[in-house]
Amino acid sequence: MITETRQYMTFKLGDELFAIDVAQVREVLEVPQITKVPTAPAYMRGVVNVRGQATPVVDFRLRFGLPKGADTVHTRIIVMELELDGEAAVLGGIADSVHEVIEIEPGNINPPPRIAMRWRTDFIQGMGKRGDDFIIILDVNAVFSSEELALVRDAAPHTGELAFAH
Repeated sequence: MITETRQYMTFKLGDELFAIDVAQVREVLEVPQITKVPTAPAYMRGVVNVRGQATPVVDFRLRFGLPKGADTVHTRIIVMELELDGEAAVLGGIADSVHEVIEIEPGNINPPPRIAMRWRTDFIQGMGKRGDDFIIILDVNAVFSSEELALVRDAAPHTGELAFAH
């Protein structure tokens, strides 16, 4: 339940507008060379070098069951700091485009609908409303599990440490 006005960074996947709490966003990058990790799940694009750290990168489209999209000049990696099993972890998510930072008041956020949702409701903190637009507010900590990150970490030899903050 969201009880205070917060700032969110908005991004698009296809024609849907999503938002994540700006406090979890470290930076937004153009898509660099991504090193593939052979045994990783399909939605895990691989790892990228972010300031000397091998950072796992997930394709949000594939993670949410959307068809794979081609990277464009607008495609960005959102580098996020998550908490997984009580540990801070850094992870990148590929979005079709990143838009703006907005403020949403709790009164403009509804719980996710229980039925007729094309997205997994356990990934969604709420549905924000801004004008006539609905914005899907993600719970990024729920989108990724520590088991998935461990898979990538174990399958990424010679890339150094994954970016786990201590």
